[in-house]
Amino acid sequence: MRSQLEGSQAVARAVALCRPQVIAAYPISPQTHIVESLSDRVRTGELAGCEYLLVDSEFSAMSACIGASAAGARSYTATSSQGLLFMAEALFNTSGLGLPVVMTLANRAIGAPINIWNDHSDAMAMRDSGWIQLYAESNQEAVDLHVQAFRLAESLSVPVMVCMDGFVLTHAFEEVDLPTQEQVDAFLPPFVPQQLLDPDDPVTIGAMVGPEAFAEVKYLVHATQVAALDEVPAIAADFERAFGRDSGGLLKRYRLEDAETVVVALGSVLGTIEDVVDSLRDDGFRIGVLGITCFRPWPHDEVRAALGDATRVVVVERAFAVGAGGIVGQNVRDATRGLPVVVQDVVAGLGGRPITRTSLRGLFEDVVADRLDASHLHFLDLDVELVQRELARSRARRRSGPHAEHMLRDLGTVASGTPHGGG
Repeated sequence: MRSQLEGSQAVARAVALCRPQVIAAYPISPQTHIVESLSDRVRTGELAGCEYLLVDSEFSAMSACIGASAAGARSYTATSSQGLLFMAEALFNTSGLGLPVVMTLANRAIGAPINIWNDHSDAMAMRDSGWIQLYAESNQEAVDLHVQAFRLAESLSVPVMVCMDGFVLTHAFEEVDLPTQEQVDAFLPPFVPQQLLDPDDPVTIGAMVGPEAFAEVKYLVHATQVAALDEVPAIAADFERAFGRDSGGLLKRYRLEDAETVVVALGSVLGTIEDVVDSLRDDGFRIGVLGITCFRPWPHDEVRAALGDATRVVVVERAFAVGAGGIVGQNVRDATRGLPVVVQDVVAGLGGRPITRTSLRGLFEDVVADRLDASHLHFLDLDVELVQRELARSRARRRSGPHAEHMLRDLGTVASGTPHGGG
C-alpha cells in the first residue's frame, strides 16, 4: 500500500510488520520518532505479543536485546551517534555471541562539538564490531532493508544494522510502498533461534575464553560475515520475487556501461550523485555510479568486478579516519589493488553540510580532467580561509582556546543549544 510518510514512521511500520517480540529503546535524535511510533503500537495493541522496554541508556537497550535474543525472542532497537558509541561494548558482545538482533541506526555526526545532523561517522566508528551494515539510499529502501534484515540476521544468527541518514531520510516525507502483514509473514518465517537459553539445561554464555580458543571464536564471527556475502544477494533476490521491486543486495550499479570514471558512495547522497551523472552523461562524459548497500561485510570481489573497466574512481564519503584518510576509499583501494585505476577520496557533507549538485559537478569535472591529487584527502566545499585563520591563531597563541567557538565567532554566529535527545 502506497502512503506519504515520514521516513521514521515508515520504518516503524516496517519493523512492526516483522513482529518483534522485544523492543528495547532509549530516545536520541534523530531516531526518536521510530521508537516512539513503535511504543504507540505496542501500547494500543496494534503490535501484539511484543514487550516494549524503555530503558535508562543506549547501553541498557543493547544489553536488554542481548538477553532477549539469547532467550529466544526476536529483538530490535534503534539509536544514533553518541548512543551507538555508548553501546559499543554491548555491540561487540552481540556479534561475539552470534545473536540476531536488528537495529536501525539513524546516522548522525559524533561530537565534540555537538552536532545532531547527518554524516556517517557513527557507523564507521563501529564498522569492525562484527555487525552487518546495510545502507539505505531512500526511505523505500529503508523499509525494504528492515524486512530483509530480520531474515538475514536469523538465517545466519548475526546482528544486522540498517543505516539510514538522519533527518535527510528519517524526517523526510516520501511516497513509500508498505507491504502487507500477509506478505511479510510469507517472506519472514517465525523466529527459530539457533541458540537458546533453557532453564532446564543451563549454560553460561559470554564467559571467559583464554588464548586456547579466542582466535577461533573471532574467526567464526568473521566466517559468518563472509557467509553473508552470499546470503545478502540471495535474500534480495527472494525479496524482489515476493514484493516485485529490486531492493537491497550488495551493490547498486548506475550507468556503469562504458564508464571510465566511477563515483562510489553510500546512503542518500546517491540520488543527488545520480542526477549529476545524468547531466554529465548528456554532455558526453563517460561516468557512472557504484552504490555500496552492504558495507560490512565488504564485498571485495563484487567491487573489484564492478570497477574493473574504470580508469578513475572517486569515493564520496561522509566520514573519514582522522590522521589516516578515507575509510570507504581504503576499502575500494584494497578491492582494486593491481588494477590500472586511480582511487581518490573526497569527504563531503560532514555534520549535515549540504552536498549540492553544483559542488558535485565541479568535483567530477576536476576528477575527469585529472586536476585532483590522488595522494591527498580532499574535502568538498571546505572553507580553507576559515581553517587557515584558526591555524594562524593557534600558532600565535599557545593558549588559543577552543577551535569550534573561535570559528563560529569568525562566521558571526554562536553555538546553538542541544535539543532534547541531542546527547
